[in-house]
Amino acid sequence: MASLLLAVIYLAFISLGLPDSLLGAAWPVMHGFFGVPVSFAGLVSMLISGSTIVSSLMSERLTRRLGTQYVTLLSVLLTAAAMGGFALSRHFWMLCLWAVPYGLGAGSIDAALNNYVALHYSARSMSWLHCFWGVGTILSPQVMSRAIARYSWQAGYGAVALIQGCIALVLLLTLPLWRVHPSLGRETQPPLGVKGALGIRGVKPLLLGFFSYCSLESICMLWIASFLMATRGIGPQQAAAFASLFFIGMTGGRFVSGLVSDRLGDRAMIRLGVLILFVGVGLTAASLPTAWTLTGCVIMGLGCAPVYPSIIHATPNNFGPENAQAIIGVQMASAYLGSTLAPPVFGWASTFVGLGTLPLFVGALGIVTILLLERAFSKK
Repeated sequence: MASLLLAVIYLAFISLGLPDSLLGAAWPVMHGFFGVPVSFAGLVSMLISGSTIVSSLMSERLTRRLGTQYVTLLSVLLTAAAMGGFALSRHFWMLCLWAVPYGLGAGSIDAALNNYVALHYSARSMSWLHCFWGVGTILSPQVMSRAIARYSWQAGYGAVALIQGCIALVLLLTLPLWRVHPSLGRETQPPLGVKGALGIRGVKPLLLGFFSYCSLESICMLWIASFLMATRGIGPQQAAAFASLFFIGMTGGRFVSGLVSDRLGDRAMIRLGVLILFVGVGLTAASLPTAWTLTGCVIMGLGCAPVYPSIIHATPNNFGPENAQAIIGVQMASAYLGSTLAPPVFGWASTFVGLGTLPLFVGALGIVTILLLERAFSKK
């Protein structure tokens, strides 16, 4: 039963990943349809991430009240509705409106499932959880690429909305599986809350490190397609497909991480990931043939692979299982704050320094990330 439940949780994380890479893949076409500058992708991303911050901070109370299984189901339903809304949008303000329920759904499921797996399953399971998030991020650019080639970007969003709806149905039918673990987040002790979480030693540098990491990840997710178009002269359809290379590296890396993470430990996995990230940054930044640039995109994803799941999985061990849900909720808020601010900041900066500076931004954020996480892990 526990293994079958884990499979359902993996499916739910595919649903979390599906929309995350869709905007970046479709935006080279979408901004022309709406008649807005290319940098406006940062605004949509900011609204999504801002809404996610709100639901992440509420996740501890929601999970205690409803239980992880119902938070997961309701979140997938919200994102399915939002993807359908994106497909039906005819004006830019409508797109911004539908970004809100998308973000609200994403934040709650992210915090709830990360905490649930951190408490009940191994580091391997955590790595593979995020591997399945990567499966979603790989599939959706391919769906969008085919939709743009044969129909329209609206058809791509419509297809993802349908997939999300099917996943929600599976979650509804498998609700009894969650009884396999006795604790569903309805503990009787008072919630720790944001203030209580921030008062624990080591949490603040952890949050800042997570902020920095998710900033670099979100810049890659949103802007790689535009980066390739600007620096390598690749067309919109190809760029949408090549945007999945970063996610392929991340997903493959998380599968491999799952094989070794229990042996190496969370801290070593983070260090190894950041080192590999720098190799990818170097290849992407260098004036090399396009094939090497594309390889660099894959390697950057490979380097990012173990960082996020290792940070999350280490939380109950570092700060106590009784504090984990509150701290992970604040971690998610910190992560999405980075995702909120970084893409529009880079979009604005790129109008002055060019999209070709993307690897430099990513490399600088990688340095900040490892310094802050080392401090957080050395709190004792």
